[in-house]
Amino acid sequence: MVRYLEMSHDAVATAYNELAEQWLDDRFPADNGISHHLRALSFLSKPGGFALNVGCGCNTRFTRLLRSHGLAVEGVDISERMVKMARMVDPSTPIYHADICDWTIPRSYSLISAWDSIWHVALDKQRPLLLKLLHALEPNGVLLFTAGGLDNPAEHSDGYMGPTLYYASLGIPVMLEVINEGGSICKHLEFDQLPEKHLVLIAQTPPKNSVSPR
Repeated sequence: MVRYLEMSHDAVATAYNELAEQWLDDRFPADNGISHHLRALSFLSKPGGFALNVGCGCNTRFTRLLRSHGLAVEGVDISERMVKMARMVDPSTPIYHADICDWTIPRSYSLISAWDSIWHVALDKQRPLLLKLLHALEPNGVLLFTAGGLDNPAEHSDGYMGPTLYYASLGIPVMLEVINEGGSICKHLEFDQLPEKHLVLIAQTPPKNSVSPR
């Protein structure tokens, strides 16, 4: 596998500082990812609880949706400008300016969404990050995330959006392995933008008093 130098946390933040306006509500497709979040919400067994949007940016479409289903929403993003704009457009939502890899997650969540965000994390850090997010779920909690739908681990860099950005994917077999290692079950896997290899995964933790089959 060709090795690419992953971007530093500061470089990713700088790139998204430059791109921030592209994610404002009046410029970004309002339906992007909504149907998949509705599917993730359908797995929740009780109303209420907290939701975390990882790489939340300044767009409010997921916040509005999750809040309409009774969830108290929080966000975290590495881009200072994204966070500043998010706080301006929706002051009622707590937004943390932090790198999710280093951030101490403050609570357990009923739902965690990482839509088009964690693929910028270095390949060797994605496994521990996914485990971190899975372990932050409540019993019956749901993790929704997107990734490159590849058969094997891979990484690349490109300037498609303007600034050069790094992308990496563990590959489908490894991601399913990590979900299992994290004590969760893959409930949904979909290539939603074929022929592009954009992959949506939904994982869920077992109920608190579940008994493993013998």
